[in-house]
Amino acid sequence: MNLFENENADPSSSSENRIISAEEPLPRYLEGLNPPQREAVETLDGPVLILAGAGTGKTKALTSRMAHILQTRRAWPSQILAVTFTNKAAQEMRDRVSQMVGGRVEGMPWLGTFHSICAKILRYHAELAGLNANFTILDRDDQERLLKQLISAANIDEKKFPAKSLAATINRWKDQGWLPEDVPKRWRGEFNGRGLALYEEYQERLTSFNAADFGDLILRVVDIFRRQHDVLARYQHRFRYILVDEYQDTNVAQYLWLRLLAQAHRNVCCVGDDDQSIYAWRGADVNNILQFESNFPGSKVIRLEQNYRSTTHILGAASGLIDRNVGRLGKTLWTDKAQGEKVRLIGHWEGQDEARWICSEAENLTRETGMRRSYEYDEMAILVRASFQMREIEDRLMAIGLPYRVVGGPRFYERREVRDAIAYFRFAVSSQNDLAFERIINVPKRGVGEATLQRIHLEARDRRVSLSEAASQLCRESKITGKAAVGIRKLLGRQAVWAGMIRDGGRAHIEVAGQILEESGLPEMWTNTKTPDAPARLENLKELVKALEEFENIQGLLEHVALNFENVQRSQEQGILLLTLHSAKGLEFPVVFLPGWEEGVFPSQRALEEEGDPGLEEERRLAYVGITRSMEICSVSFASARFVFGRWRTQDPSRFIGELPVKHIEDMTPPGLSPGFGFQAARSSQLPVDRSFDSDVYSSPGFQRMARRVAERGRFGTAGFSRRRLESSSSAKLEAGDRVFHQKFGYGTVKSSSASSLSVAFDKSGDKKVLASYVERVDNDGPVA
Repeated sequence: MNLFENENADPSSSSENRIISAEEPLPRYLEGLNPPQREAVETLDGPVLILAGAGTGKTKALTSRMAHILQTRRAWPSQILAVTFTNKAAQEMRDRVSQMVGGRVEGMPWLGTFHSICAKILRYHAELAGLNANFTILDRDDQERLLKQLISAANIDEKKFPAKSLAATINRWKDQGWLPEDVPKRWRGEFNGRGLALYEEYQERLTSFNAADFGDLILRVVDIFRRQHDVLARYQHRFRYILVDEYQDTNVAQYLWLRLLAQAHRNVCCVGDDDQSIYAWRGADVNNILQFESNFPGSKVIRLEQNYRSTTHILGAASGLIDRNVGRLGKTLWTDKAQGEKVRLIGHWEGQDEARWICSEAENLTRETGMRRSYEYDEMAILVRASFQMREIEDRLMAIGLPYRVVGGPRFYERREVRDAIAYFRFAVSSQNDLAFERIINVPKRGVGEATLQRIHLEARDRRVSLSEAASQLCRESKITGKAAVGIRKLLGRQAVWAGMIRDGGRAHIEVAGQILEESGLPEMWTNTKTPDAPARLENLKELVKALEEFENIQGLLEHVALNFENVQRSQEQGILLLTLHSAKGLEFPVVFLPGWEEGVFPSQRALEEEGDPGLEEERRLAYVGITRSMEICSVSFASARFVFGRWRTQDPSRFIGELPVKHIEDMTPPGLSPGFGFQAARSSQLPVDRSFDSDVYSSPGFQRMARRVAERGRFGTAGFSRRRLESSSSAKLEAGDRVFHQKFGYGTVKSSSASSLSVAFDKSGDKKVLASYVERVDNDGPVA
């Protein structure tokens, strides 16, 4: 493999290329560009930041710039480094440039993702990293499996300190560009003080296996460039032009790699939007784009501000919102499209009302009126902040038969954690349900491996009994022993108790379901799983319990799930798109619904607690992304109350609602919905707080409807899923020494308290500072009622 072919060739000397004269017609790739786009294409010397707002044609500008470099003979295709984040984006870029300049672009070996390009470089110089060129690349599962071995060898309790948590720590360090010797002292206490030693051992083990993980692909190349100046010089000389897409999503290691390569020619062009930096949770650092001018002295910033996607009112609402952020370079989007409809804001009594309104409005939009055209369902999208919000909406979509598809993940009832929970419910109803038993027998882990499960299957077939009966018999005969036997006996014992509670009907079915899930170990498993998606999975379990409020018993929910998935077959090629805001980045839709704009949901309470002001700014960028996905019609909605763990609780409208410019908003919130709610109330509120219903709301039809449901369905009061947030007025009762519970960090003891926050020593998570309103005081026997 020769990575340096033609590295010294001068493209301007090729007879195949010629300079474009002023007399010639404008090249096709320059046609239709607006002045800032044209400037971005033709400014080839020195560092350039193309600050491209949502819908401003940044991909067109980037690919036209590549075509211009080739057509003006500034570089060979092999002398251009073009980097993006996904293989799909890289292929789209390649196809576009091919259409502009012909097949020559097919010879571009350096157009790809960060990881694919670094893997190519690392294989060529593998010996400088202590590897062979045929090294293997570990995926996440392989990485966690290796870390489990290291944790076990170090006599660390993997239940308290799981491999997923260590993997997240090491990946975060690699995103920062830190080899073990580079980890700052303040971070060396991670993973109970053992993180650094395990990181060192992990790297040594990777080298001995001739392997690298994804973080290594960039980190090891950066290390080679830093140590081997001659190697770096060859690549600096090779790449005459560097282009980077989605620069706001880069992490520190990627920035270091780019800066090292750009030091020679300095012809680096980065395209991005600081207002759409929404991936800090996976390592992206918005400071890379905010500090571009200081990191690359002498750079030029070109702003693309003409939006080709959205109407004036939509852009006005989005721009007014994002203007509240301090950490941004600043730009003003504009469009020559019609004003269109104002962004619609509507409040609802409860989450079900919100779901009903969205589905009804979607149906209405398929019918043409004198004011607007009709829309197809596949022109609509419902964008939620968190996946647990999808359940009520999906239920309504299924109930009235509207076609829909979930993008970026399975439907609510198809999610792994939800299917596990439903399997527990099915097994609780009947121990003869072999499919349910097989799914849950080792979830969470009970030491039941494939060999043990195969033995149970053979026993069940020979005796013609259910799997649970066969497992019980094998345990009695000591043919299954050890941890597996203990786990199976405990599971079967609990099933008998669960089945008895369901038959007796003496307790509310929501309470029974809460106990089943709590004793199943699923909530604890996801609480102890330190991955980015674990909190969302835990929220989905809580949402499943919430769903039971709509049914008379557990069997009603199980029948609902079975019938809907059996009878409602939908095309995966059409229908309303249901997806999270993170998954929607880069997409656009004529019609967008944005539900759940409530404090604690959006902005996320977790982001506010853990990240403070930077977290709030990222949440606001996420809201900006949501609004700017819409082309013609955008609807923002919230619910004034939601049924949370067996009781109705008021919800404050998101602070983002109060930040939307009035002139671009049509407030459709019904009068008398609830005092303190609505668009104008949200605007005047400084810091929304959780509160009880005001007295004059009790007589309203909406509240009476909610009260009847609570009375009819019973109250949910089981440990774990009954845990409620303390009201603001009671948070002052917490003092040093009090035992408390936090939904993410678990049980702990208060060390000190202030007006709004607590310092807590958590049993499994260590010392944390948390908001007082998001913990609850617990007695020795469980939460305070």
